[in-house]
Amino acid sequence: MTDVTLDTISNLARKRGFVFPASEIYGGLRSAYDYGPLGVELLRNVKDEWWRSMVQERGDVVGLDSAILQAREVWQASGHEEVFTDPLVECRECNSRFRLDKLDDPNQCPTCGKRDTFTDPQQFNLMFRTHMGPVDSDDNLIYLRPETAQGIFTNFENVRRTSRLKLPFGIAQLGKSFRNEITPGQFVFRTREFEQMEMEFFCRPEESPEWFQYWQEERFQWYLDLGMTESSLRIRPHDEDELSHYSSETVDVEYLFPWGWDELEGIANRTDFDLRQHSEHSGEDLRYFDQEANEKFFPHVIEPAAGANRTTFAFLIDAYYEETVNDEIRTVLKLHHRLAPYKVAVLPLSKKAELIEPAEKLAAELRKRWIIELDVTQSIGRRYRRQDEIGTPFCVTVDFDSLDDGAVTVRDRDTMSQDRISMEGLIGYLDQKLG
Repeated sequence: MTDVTLDTISNLARKRGFVFPASEIYGGLRSAYDYGPLGVELLRNVKDEWWRSMVQERGDVVGLDSAILQAREVWQASGHEEVFTDPLVECRECNSRFRLDKLDDPNQCPTCGKRDTFTDPQQFNLMFRTHMGPVDSDDNLIYLRPETAQGIFTNFENVRRTSRLKLPFGIAQLGKSFRNEITPGQFVFRTREFEQMEMEFFCRPEESPEWFQYWQEERFQWYLDLGMTESSLRIRPHDEDELSHYSSETVDVEYLFPWGWDELEGIANRTDFDLRQHSEHSGEDLRYFDQEANEKFFPHVIEPAAGANRTTFAFLIDAYYEETVNDEIRTVLKLHHRLAPYKVAVLPLSKKAELIEPAEKLAAELRKRWIIELDVTQSIGRRYRRQDEIGTPFCVTVDFDSLDDGAVTVRDRDTMSQDRISMEGLIGYLDQKLG
């Protein structure tokens, strides 16, 4: 791992097509970003790996995709309409607004530098409001969801009944959420529109401490398995005054970002708060019936909830590496091969048609298995450096000898070692390397 500043990684992200400012041609929209050709692949790979580990490889978790728009009563029952707030202060000198609990010095304005100029804190609700239908009235008021979890809770009985699941079991969901953050920032780390990777794991109340510990270990290991530096990760328990209104106990998986330790993922024991609340407000019985024990009860819920965007950002930072090669700085994104946007780059040594044609044919075959790039511009050395900088694990060079021996040169991103592999055996070779 190489020390990296926020400017370094944000400049790389924009330069190489990972992330662009949203509405940039109109001056941009603060805290909104578009994911470019490389960024969309990296983000998709992170989400796919989460889904694979949380749903595909498990027999006790199923998936759901609930609507972004839910009835207003959902957010009233969950408590979000009343208590989903942050403390807002405003500087009387420059009128800048800040989230009080995120200020380094609660008595000094970061914008104008004046001290003791803040108003008394007011609780600011983070949910985006809109109206359903042609009339803007309180009767038609709804919210853009601030979390994906409530769609899981309101569908608890639907999923349990149709999937015939018995406790313990989980329901996982990937999707967009929206929070009207007072002070977004740190590039894509804190934005008002983001994607969440959440799972609600339902269990017997007496088993919740055991499952709470289990999911801490399971989620921490997921980051390590995908190559994240262990010394840059930690689990931090929440203090009593940090706990959300629904939580009896929460820990954060934190990463050492350029500005310090900050949250990657929260793991909370939500007890039976949500199911009990929705049962009370909707009139529907959301208790679980245990046939063997002949009893009904509200399950407790353990929730691992991660942000897909900030997780992708953390992997990007962690993979950034610089070294000196032949008196030049080589920048490498040492992304795990499962996360890398392009798995392979095909590089014809020359732009001559006699090499372009077999390179295009080879690229077409590889595209049936992986996302790849056919790169024909600049010298071979510059193309290697570019592929290193965007994290491509392997470069396959088609040269003039390939026309005679039917083989290509495969270069490893991390070691820069090269192997001569027959074209017929290339897919098998890459399969073994990429898994």
